[in-house]
Amino acid sequence: MYVVMALVGITLIVIVLLDAFETIVVPRRITNQWRLTPLFYALTWSPWSAIARRIRSDRKRENFLWLFGPLSLLMLLGVWAVALVIGFALLRDAAQEGQAGSLWHYVYVSATTFFLSSGEATPTDSVGRIATIIEGGTGFSFLALIISYLPTFYQAFSRREVNISLLDARAGSPPRAVELLRRHHDKGQTADFEQFFADWERWAAELLESHLSYPVLGLFRSQHENESWLAALTLVLDASALVLATFEGPIAHRANLTFAMARHAAVDLSQVYRTPPHASADDRLLPLALSQLRDLLGHKATVSEDKLGELRAMYEPYVNALSEFLLMPLPKWTTVTAVGDNWQTTAWKQIDGVTPGRSARR
Repeated sequence: MYVVMALVGITLIVIVLLDAFETIVVPRRITNQWRLTPLFYALTWSPWSAIARRIRSDRKRENFLWLFGPLSLLMLLGVWAVALVIGFALLRDAAQEGQAGSLWHYVYVSATTFFLSSGEATPTDSVGRIATIIEGGTGFSFLALIISYLPTFYQAFSRREVNISLLDARAGSPPRAVELLRRHHDKGQTADFEQFFADWERWAAELLESHLSYPVLGLFRSQHENESWLAALTLVLDASALVLATFEGPIAHRANLTFAMARHAAVDLSQVYRTPPHASADDRLLPLALSQLRDLLGHKATVSEDKLGELRAMYEPYVNALSEFLLMPLPKWTTVTAVGDNWQTTAWKQIDGVTPGRSARR
């Protein structure tokens, strides 16, 4: 029986250390799904999202979902620590054959060694002393790993959110492709659009790299309720598709590069979160958007609906699947009525005829 306990303890320690190494240290996507971290998020996100779906208020639902990202990260670190403590406790119990007390006694000794690097009892046998040294070093290394991991993680989150915040004045809140074109349209010509696509091509590449390395980042919500990384990614794809179906020349070339990068991110992230692509019946007000776009451009440009349909088919099934899984609404192509931007509203007074807080709930 003690041999079995020792094997179980060693296996548990190896599984946790390998999982922590692959999750924190390895800067690339891990294709092995038989790991503790994917299992943890599969078991916790499903009931959490199920509860969120039952919340009718958009604001309350978003606040409830916002808690999951940071809370799950702390819970995962706790699961790793508890599993390591139990694994070393099983090793101690097996090494001393239960002579010093019950299993709960060894769990207590293991916990004090892991977290404080000083056990209450000094082992007399060689195996126990070796286990104490290894556990003390593991606890110290585990703490150092967490301290180095969290700043890197939050830096990636901050870089993602900076550009999302910039969309507020450029494309509205929430962002809309037709609104983006309208705000970059000056005297019949597009203004600064090539630079926009260049910046967002890089943003999509950084999004792909960071979320492949740290998939939990995708569960962290944006600061405003009507913004999200998925909405921003979809906006970039929508705008690129509209430009490719409407214009030619350098701006179309730049939009094509951005579309390729953003579509790459959408496809790969749908694989990371294991969300099979599927079509949606929601056209996101596309017919109205095309009508508004024709009024904006006049006779100087014509939107090819066939080409636009081909481009949409390349990414919409993937962002639809991600939207349903993450409970992040996709942005409309346009809106029926005017919606104020986030920067136009405050908690104290009305600005430019916009009711405070209205834009943050749409």
